Amino acid sequence: MMSDMKNMMIVLLTLISVKVASGCSKPGTEAPAAAAPSNLVINAVVSTDGSGKVDFTVTASNASTYSIEFGDGVVKDIPTGVVSYQYATVGTLNYTVRATARNSAGKSVTGTKDINVTVGPKNLVLAWSDEFDKDGLPDPAKWVYDIGTGSNGWGNAELQYYTNRAENAVISNGTLKIRAVKESFQGSAYTSARLLTKGKYEFKYGRVEVRAKVPAGVGTWPAIWMMGNDIGTVGWPACGEADIMEHRGSDLNRITAALHYPGRSGGNPVMATTVIQNATTEFHIYRFDWSATSLKFYVDDKLFHEVQNNSTIPYNKDFFMLLNLAMGGGFGGPVDPAFTSATFEVDYVRVYR
Repeated sequence: MMSDMKNMMIVLLTLISVKVASGCSKPGTEAPAAAAPSNLVINAVVSTDGSGKVDFTVTASNASTYSIEFGDGVVKDIPTGVVSYQYATVGTLNYTVRATARNSAGKSVTGTKDINVTVGPKNLVLAWSDEFDKDGLPDPAKWVYDIGTGSNGWGNAELQYYTNRAENAVISNGTLKIRAVKESFQGSAYTSARLLTKGKYEFKYGRVEVRAKVPAGVGTWPAIWMMGNDIGTVGWPACGEADIMEHRGSDLNRITAALHYPGRSGGNPVMATTVIQNATTEFHIYRFDWSATSLKFYVDDKLFHEVQNNSTIPYNKDFFMLLNLAMGGGFGGPVDPAFTSATFEVDYVRVYR
């Protein structure tokens, strides 16, 4: 009997304890669920040395881990959100990077970022470049100017006066802008600029890549080209000329590449053309691969002109580079009377050797 009473007291005390314990939490005071991640930011520092390296930093509020899809088929979990990644495909390509931040409860937030990554050609390294990433005038350690008109001996019946003014050549927002303007200046009806690396950088053999957007005005004649460094002693065309890109504003989207040398100069160059899309509204990569055996011209990595190199033509010595925007002349043709201004925009110039 006493034993039964004792057992009943134990059970009663246990029930009271359970009730008291369960009554400690009032309705609506449960522990809050973990907040979902938010404010995701993707930072990407893209190398400009042609290595393809990109340093990523991903951050988000309330996140405990991250994963990144690099846009080339590779996905990695990145606990800290900080990682260096090496892209492998040769060329300058656009990648859409997708990053996801998660918390311990499995909640997540996702964001994307587009990046352009350049991977240089195998067995070549970046030897010289201008990324045009500092606002102001072109770097005097890399570029000089031709000043004046075609009467100086390097014209093609062109109509512009080349200056070294900021009105005609300036760097802003990450690109070089060569601007042709309709204005009366030193006896010419137009002004523009012609930049060259002569005396600053010359080289023999390698790869040249220029990312640029050409103007649309009728009569405009933008060019990316090269000249033999001995032009001052042997003259033109004996020095040799390699035109990597020329474009007529009257023939939109047709890109010309040409070689000028004795017997194949003036109106008789060794040339080819290709038609692309959106030359005046989008940036394209104009490329020249130069070796002792061949000279190859590309747009966006597509070969459209190839010439065999040999000792009988002047392409086995140092050359310098030029960027300019001409008006009219033998190639540009008549200028639209309504023309007021046009801009040749260059994102970068890179030389691999």
